[in-house]
Amino acid sequence: MNEKYMDRITHGDCHKLLGELDNESIDLFLSDIPYGICLDEWDVLHSNTNSALLGQSPAQIGKSGFKRRGKPINGWSQADRNIGNEYREWCETWGALVYPKMKKGASLFVFSGRRTIHQAINAFESLGFLLKDMLAWKKQSAHHRAQRVSIVFERRGLNTEAQKWEGWRLGNLAPIFEPIAWFVKPYKIGGTITDNILENEQGAINLDECSINGSSPTNLLEFDFRANEKRIHEAQKPLSLIEFLIKLTTKENQIVLDPFIGSGTTAVAAKKLYRHFIGFEIDELFYKAATARLNEEMKGLQYQTESKPLRLTLFEKQETYHAIKSLKRMRIKPRTA
Repeated sequence: MNEKYMDRITHGDCHKLLGELDNESIDLFLSDIPYGICLDEWDVLHSNTNSALLGQSPAQIGKSGFKRRGKPINGWSQADRNIGNEYREWCETWGALVYPKMKKGASLFVFSGRRTIHQAINAFESLGFLLKDMLAWKKQSAHHRAQRVSIVFERRGLNTEAQKWEGWRLGNLAPIFEPIAWFVKPYKIGGTITDNILENEQGAINLDECSINGSSPTNLLEFDFRANEKRIHEAQKPLSLIEFLIKLTTKENQIVLDPFIGSGTTAVAAKKLYRHFIGFEIDELFYKAATARLNEEMKGLQYQTESKPLRLTLFEKQETYHAIKSLKRMRIKPRTA
């Protein structure tokens, strides 16, 4: 059934679509799943109807990030405490559908929030996946709002307390990184990772093509958006970051699955790297925007030429690429350092 969904973004609920995929056919799961932190309508994954939690503070009106409160005004109820458990259960519902579709030894990269990723890890481990590592994507900047305690006291007419708490704030440190849980599906008992590579082409990582300045990459990933990169989703990740993860764990013509494809970045990266992809998106507006973005990106790629264009490593500069390509046209061998 993979052919029905191959290399196209499908509008629909992954809970209904994942079951139609072929078992043990997916080489990589890569998805920036909803974080369950009430970022927007699509990120509310609990049954809590607390009006404060689902409302908006005066400071949030007109802001693009975090349209909803992260916690209620008047303390935590039992319903508030259940939010984490409900998020874990939500991850288990679709994670159970993903498990049989993955090849043995295949990797899964799951983006999640700093406050909720432990719930996603618990869910995936309970389903049988193994946690291989924790990666961190370091962002160039981050939304950061921490309300001054002194201002709160001043509004209450408590000027003495306001002076006492001058310089103190409510909130967290600037969220400069986002965690990525790296799982693998276990290979068969009694076998070895080398046996699994021979049988399923899964279990190894391609460090040579993913080196950074000649050195092996670390689990702290520093990628930023390119100057002309189209932004269509508030939770969108840089194309270079997704390309890195795909290139690290898959070979050409293998299949990448993203059941929460959002902005379509996974689809664009997969096609640029000559991988197949299967992508689902439940939100109609994001589905249309991601499909339009994919179509636009594909216009600039020449997949039907007799020979593939020279392929850059992830960290080569575009100017170097064009220079080498011109030299090859003239049959002049470029000098090496």
